[in-house]
Amino acid sequence: SGSRALSGSISPESLALGQQYTSLGSQPLLCGSIPGLVPKQLRFCRNYIEIMPSVAEGVKLGIQECQHQFRGRRWNCTTIDDSLAIFGPVLDKATRESAFVHAIASAGVAFAVTRSCAEGTSTICGCDSHHKGPPGEGWKWGGCSEDADFGVLVSREFADARENRPDARSAMNKHNNEAGRTTILDHMHLKCKCHGLSGSCEVKTCWWAQPDFRAIGDFLKDKYDSASEMVVEKHRESRGWVETLRAKYALFKPPTERDLVYYENSPNFCEPNPETGSFGTRDRTCNVTSHGIDGCDLLCCGRGHNTRTEKRKEKCHCIFHWCCYVSCQECIRIYDVHTCK
Repeated sequence: SGSRALSGSISPESLALGQQYTSLGSQPLLCGSIPGLVPKQLRFCRNYIEIMPSVAEGVKLGIQECQHQFRGRRWNCTTIDDSLAIFGPVLDKATRESAFVHAIASAGVAFAVTRSCAEGTSTICGCDSHHKGPPGEGWKWGGCSEDADFGVLVSREFADARENRPDARSAMNKHNNEAGRTTILDHMHLKCKCHGLSGSCEVKTCWWAQPDFRAIGDFLKDKYDSASEMVVEKHRESRGWVETLRAKYALFKPPTERDLVYYENSPNFCEPNPETGSFGTRDRTCNVTSHGIDGCDLLCCGRGHNTRTEKRKEKCHCIFHWCCYVSCQECIRIYDVHTCK
């Protein structure tokens, strides 16, 4: 896979993909109709048009996972439908939220391209041919090993395209993009299928596979919680001033390539603020029994909450009939719903 060079690159501005782009997989693709592409990206799109839908699918996957991971937090990865910058101004600052979005989107692109190649939807990539040869004990190579190296290569060209400035933000974005991609490579594992009479598993064929993307999201969310705060240093080089990042606290272990890094504090996201992109937490549903960030005390930022009752239709008294169907009645259940003031 290493021999397949990708000449050119594609990346939205700070991964800010508009809806026009994230719905690409469902319609014929015209590279010229994608807003915000620089000439290099346009060239990439035209040269590698058949993997573009999976690149778009990967960004969409990253956004969906972001919204799942942050569903109970003050910032819940909100997107804006009518803007090219789909996260609004939130990504303008070098915060840990920006770090997570870059990592999960870069991982999403690598993941979706890798999966698409293994499914045979593209002629320029396929299964990973490295995973052949001597098998392990009690199994042999078979199936289609997923070529994560190729997916990572595409993601690197895609997500790092604009990160060529000699400034701190480019350094931060590149680091976090790579952390997301490394997570995919670190979580590759063997998947196996049994063969033999009545599933006796006399022979197992195994292939190299990616995990569920949820495992990637869970891992990167832990990295968000433990992200390393950095400080910006300026150096004079032959090409001019260059900014680099250094860990703020010398007593802490310096961040590895698998850690997320940031150098600006996040807003508290409690009140609406168009400048920071905060929507505030008013009317958000909160968990009245939780003492965590999703609880009404913290999510509502001490403003208190309202409670209303809601009637919901649900299936109940279900009976299994031999053989083979289930019949249910419909019940009305009443729930308390708590929302922030």
